[in-house]
Amino acid sequence: MAQFRTLDDIDVTGRRVLVRSDLNVPMKNGRVTDTTRIDRSAVTIQALIDKGASVVVLSHFDRPGGKRVPEMSLAPVVEPLSAALSGRPVAFADDCIGPAAERAVAALKPGSVLLLENLRFHAGEEMNDPGFARALAASGEIYVNDAFSAAHRAHASTEAIARLLPAVAGRLMEAELDHLSRALDQPQRPVAAIVGGAKISTKLDLLGNLVAKMDLLIVGGGMANTFLHASGIAIGRSLAERDMAARTKEIMQEAQRQGCDILLPEDAVVAKTLAAGVETETVAIQVVPADQMILDIGPATVASIERRLDACRTLVWNGPLGAFETPPFDAGTMAVAEFVAKRTQAARLMSVAGGGDTVAALAKAGVTGALSYVSTAGGAFLEWLEGKTLPGVKALEDAAR
Repeated sequence: MAQFRTLDDIDVTGRRVLVRSDLNVPMKNGRVTDTTRIDRSAVTIQALIDKGASVVVLSHFDRPGGKRVPEMSLAPVVEPLSAALSGRPVAFADDCIGPAAERAVAALKPGSVLLLENLRFHAGEEMNDPGFARALAASGEIYVNDAFSAAHRAHASTEAIARLLPAVAGRLMEAELDHLSRALDQPQRPVAAIVGGAKISTKLDLLGNLVAKMDLLIVGGGMANTFLHASGIAIGRSLAERDMAARTKEIMQEAQRQGCDILLPEDAVVAKTLAAGVETETVAIQVVPADQMILDIGPATVASIERRLDACRTLVWNGPLGAFETPPFDAGTMAVAEFVAKRTQAARLMSVAGGGDTVAALAKAGVTGALSYVSTAGGAFLEWLEGKTLPGVKALEDAAR
């Protein structure tokens, strides 16, 4: 389990605190279209200003490639960030280092908030350049990393700067690490994982790590088709990585050695094309028509998943169980999501989910708030599940020693 200091371990009264947030939010025509990350980031900022700190917020936005791109400015974030802080004014500096940043920082008073311009306007950010990190560190006395979603990158604002100032985790970072540690490192057993999505080849490290930790691995989506193919089951025209059959067999053999049970679909919803409103059929998995594709799990599989999860105490979920973006092939994922939500709300399951498609599927099912924790971290969430060391987290651990 990660060991790090938090906001509870530092006195910030009258201090200038640098907060690395992730404000890389969806935007259209210069306006923020989804404030989820801003709202989550505001919790830490609010806690700091309530304690009398002045807060300097750091973030990246999009991929400007180390140069100034006006369309990738963080300026449009000022208004929604202020709204998330109950209307508290948020100042803005049109650079994150140099004279503009220095003047804005000098004007700060206790309880005030300043947002600096896009970190990635400078090449030194993604290069993890020590000089750029020192320039950022000059704006604060304490560093708070609240951007778990960027913790898998060794950048100046996530790694190098944590070695220059007293460094702690913000509330969002703390919540992410707490729930992931409880799910993977110290889970209540039996512990299960749902892994879906299109390709096994992109999740080999994930599967290898999970079979060593899980009691039950539920595989869905296109990945399940590859497992079925490797098991000698005809899957018709279904999406699958047939050239991964040998590697898939190795994963199944390793799971058997580790005592991890793999649950694959026993029935499926099939169709000739992936499109809304097409004619579908539900068939046993052994009799998939040669001219059709598996596009969702069937009701018997849903029942089996629910029966097995009913005995579990912890669940990690990454990836949908079918082509959920296209009805009616969302039914399996929706049904399992609702079951997981009910179990969680009944305090019978600790559920942690993450990954872009997973978050979208849970939102579609209307159960995002009913799970124990839903991570918006994307790549960092996946790398944590893969058992990799995240540079931003390691820097916080090192700072706590």
